[in-house]
Amino acid sequence: MKKSENTRRGFIKQAAVGTAGLSFGSIFSSFKGKSYANTLESNERPAGSHHVLQLRADPIPTVRVGFIGAGNRGGKAARRFTFIEGIEIKAICDLHENRVKNTQKTIIDKGFPHADEYVGEEVWRKVCERDDIDLIYITTYWANHTPMAVYAMEQGKHVVTEVPAAISVEECWSLVNTAEKTRKHCMMLENCCYDFFELTTLNMAQKGVFGELVHGEGAYIHDLRSQLKSKTNWRTKYYEDYTGNPYPTHGLGPICQAMNIHRGDKMNFLVSVSSGQLGMTQYLKDTFGEDSSEAGKQYKMGDMNTTIIKTEKGKTIMVQHDVTSPRPYSRLHTLSGTKGFAQKYPSPGIALEPDAHNFLDKDTYNKLMKEYEHPFITKIGEYAKEVGGHGGMDFIMDYRLIYCLRNGLPLDQDVYDAAEWSCLFELTEKSASNGGFPVQIPDFTRGDWKLLDGLDFAD
Repeated sequence: MKKSENTRRGFIKQAAVGTAGLSFGSIFSSFKGKSYANTLESNERPAGSHHVLQLRADPIPTVRVGFIGAGNRGGKAARRFTFIEGIEIKAICDLHENRVKNTQKTIIDKGFPHADEYVGEEVWRKVCERDDIDLIYITTYWANHTPMAVYAMEQGKHVVTEVPAAISVEECWSLVNTAEKTRKHCMMLENCCYDFFELTTLNMAQKGVFGELVHGEGAYIHDLRSQLKSKTNWRTKYYEDYTGNPYPTHGLGPICQAMNIHRGDKMNFLVSVSSGQLGMTQYLKDTFGEDSSEAGKQYKMGDMNTTIIKTEKGKTIMVQHDVTSPRPYSRLHTLSGTKGFAQKYPSPGIALEPDAHNFLDKDTYNKLMKEYEHPFITKIGEYAKEVGGHGGMDFIMDYRLIYCLRNGLPLDQDVYDAAEWSCLFELTEKSASNGGFPVQIPDFTRGDWKLLDGLDFAD
């Protein structure tokens, strides 16, 4: 057996013990070796199920929440919830007791009652099974998101999960089928959809400022090479056996909302290519030495992955992923239409007809941004900045989630968003591993995307 295979299997065995008892092997075995046809099965809607587009559930005056995962993301989410009216934190769950205790202290210090504590690999199931919880908030390791979300819905709970919501097409269908069967909300916590520039330019797009959108660009470009120093960081283990885009949703989500994906249009197919792997190897050599075992590791994932998506209505979307190059952070966020253009990075700018060769001057830009300021920003933008969470977008996301649940409104993101955006995890791997050949993107709405005409945030 090759050394790299030994390493991979050893890690899978180790990770299966340390991630709430769920097998890490599903990361690879769930799609490696499948035929092209198998990844595209439409999974006809089971009898008795119905689409959950614009799903409205009964209002919940006080939303009772159970947090599964109390690490960096979960602990910060629990803190943000202490600034939202109409919630109760009933349970905190994690593999590590110190994380649970730290989160407990945070909410008590904010005047909230003591939440029940759960520590261990399988106890998350008990949290889902409680009859005094309405919402399960999942902030765990990627491979756990779908199994936990599915189980929570089966227990009658609404569920939200960190990104990506799924790591295979099969898991995406599992989320969709379960949501349609149980009639429960399943939302992916894509916070970038709530950032200030993204929300305002979404409002502009909806009001026709850019004309008809033709092309969009999104990315996750973030220098994370320092994580390679860690012996316990599970994220870097993907780099050894995976190529493609394992983290597509930050860049893709806001673009899909602006382009009305599954709300009047749908993604049809993608092509994906990855560069060679150079940056990680060089970084490890520079950090540990040319002859070190770390520098000798083999990585499959290229430094830069670029994916192009074509929609049913002829729009195109470019999505990139690069976490190993020495370059500034960027999510790109570019919208290009028949009357204008907007981009967020490296610095925000807007260009409009009849002088679209030039960006608007500062005063005109600021006036336009204020004129089209999204209602979410007008209502809670400044407060969100005070509470925090990636500049406030995390709080807007959480606030909107609870607002919609309390008022029985459709959520801003639904299970189809979670599936469509997350399926790139598998499909970019398939395309990039096979010379960039086109791969069809499943229609998770099963044709019901034609029923809507644009994204409509509930009041």
